Amino acid sequence: MKGIVIKSTGNMYFVIDVDNKQHVCKLKGNFKIKGIKSTNPIAVGDKVEFEYLSDQKIGLINKIEDRNNYIIRKATKLSKQSHIIAANIDQLVIVVTLANPRTSTGFIDRFLVTAEAYHIPSVIIINKIDLNTPAVEKKINDIIDIYEPLGYKCYKASAIIGVGIKEIIKLLKNRVTLFAGHSGVGKSTLLNAICPSLNLKTKEISSFHAKGVHTTTFAEMFLLDNIGFIIDTPGIKEFGIVDFNSNDLSQRFPEMRELMQNCQFNNCSHTHEPKCAVKTALDNGKINTSRYTNYLNMLNNVETEEEEWE
Repeated sequence: MKGIVIKSTGNMYFVIDVDNKQHVCKLKGNFKIKGIKSTNPIAVGDKVEFEYLSDQKIGLINKIEDRNNYIIRKATKLSKQSHIIAANIDQLVIVVTLANPRTSTGFIDRFLVTAEAYHIPSVIIINKIDLNTPAVEKKINDIIDIYEPLGYKCYKASAIIGVGIKEIIKLLKNRVTLFAGHSGVGKSTLLNAICPSLNLKTKEISSFHAKGVHTTTFAEMFLLDNIGFIIDTPGIKEFGIVDFNSNDLSQRFPEMRELMQNCQFNNCSHTHEPKCAVKTALDNGKINTSRYTNYLNMLNNVETEEEEWE
């Protein structure tokens, strides 16, 4: 039998078959995927083959099909291991808020860089606009001015006042979409507005820390009513990128990728070399300062917060 993994809890996997019937499965033996060193051999979105032996009620996964792509992150701040958030994704949606909690451009850029590496189209949803002050509205416009010229469409949204819901439904149509962001940015509330039958748990922001209280424990895939598949994730404090050298990293920034062939040196790191086209563009205001700063932080493996699920 064939199916798609929709949820993983430890060593148990929930799989839906072609008729959308759900099966509880385990992984056969000591399974390793070639070229992937991660804490989880199977991720939500993986396409698998499984079987039932004799009268067992739990299926046995005996094959994992090759992945089209995946989103991967460092497992913890000090660990060299990685964790695959989801596989076989059509698009990434980063849900952000500019206050309560604040989403940094560093967090956004780490996700975008990883999505670029695996050719996953990405969009940004700026949520909770019903709570905006003039200062926050300016920050929102700054975010849009940074990312839309690079090809990352930005949507303003609020489930409370119903803004952006129709546009998001259209965006999700007939696609497998990974929803990601900090705890408290309103992913679950948005999904409930898009598909009320989901009835996902939601919680208020912690007034003490001005941060979210997470409600999603494991990444989980949902089939939305006549829309598409959504993979909802636990909130992430920080996103640690995996296995990028300086040349690979700069190619994941579209604005750098467009210019780097004009650098004097083929292996230019865009940090100190003479006649660097990227640094010239930065000096001329054609590359955003925060994007370049985030590039340097990634290059030097600078972390701003603990890398863990919130």
